[in-house]
Amino acid sequence: MIKKALLLLLVIFVVSCSANHAVVRNTKSDPRKLETPVGQSVRKPIYRPGTKNNSAVITKKDSPVVADYSNATEVLEATTRVKVTTEMVLAYIENYKSVAKDNMVRTGIPASITLGQAILESGAGTGPLSVQANNHFGIKCHKEWTGLSIKYTDDEENECFRKYNQPSESFKDHSYFLTSRPRYAELFEFQKDDYKSWAYGLKAAGYATDSKYPDKLIGLIEKYQLGRFDAEVLGKEYVPFDVNKSITYTGDVQKYTVIKGDSLYSISKKFNISIDELKKKNNLTDNTISLGQSIIVK
Repeated sequence: MIKKALLLLLVIFVVSCSANHAVVRNTKSDPRKLETPVGQSVRKPIYRPGTKNNSAVITKKDSPVVADYSNATEVLEATTRVKVTTEMVLAYIENYKSVAKDNMVRTGIPASITLGQAILESGAGTGPLSVQANNHFGIKCHKEWTGLSIKYTDDEENECFRKYNQPSESFKDHSYFLTSRPRYAELFEFQKDDYKSWAYGLKAAGYATDSKYPDKLIGLIEKYQLGRFDAEVLGKEYVPFDVNKSITYTGDVQKYTVIKGDSLYSISKKFNISIDELKKKNNLTDNTISLGQSIIVK
């Protein structure tokens, strides 16, 4: 009897001890739900060239909404239409003027051209490609590109555009893009501060399909006095572009005398007037104007 009682007590003791231990399940954990130790950040996956995760897709509807900080606004057109204020453009110039000047020293590309193209192509840093891909020049992938990329609908649907880790890489790649392609070689025969020849040369070499691209570029360079950065690099005295030097007044009528490099588009931008209104005021049947012609602007 004593032996049976002792055996019964031993069984009860073993059962009670087992009930106090946690149950261990031999199932595999979900690798997607790994816990991060306290104080340690989660590393984002690194997308490497040639992998399926190396590209993303954006559309024009992804373009960020730009706040209107003042009444002084303009619309920039490149890969998308964006509305920006003068303050936004000036802030953009301040952020990237040093990069443009350094590239001019290194490659000979006018800083005014680099900044003008960047403002136009990126919408002063507000366009979808610049925001989501740090691509400030609208440079497409091309067959030799092995870096990051992003899909964007521009001339065609879901075109491949280059993607950079930071904007400065985009500026550097823009310089390499122009210096490494034979079709742009003639540009480097122009004076380093001859932004007008560079602007028309870029269009002639096929950089942009927009027929008004040179006028838009020149208009931005002159409006924001970007030529001063070329002068700084070259050690020259800068003469500010003065749009008023070609303006005359006759009663309540304001006229502008056409100078070299002008177009109806650039004049419309200078005086904040539409091309159609300019044509109507001056009885023009097309967009043709000539050097020295007097144009009514107000």
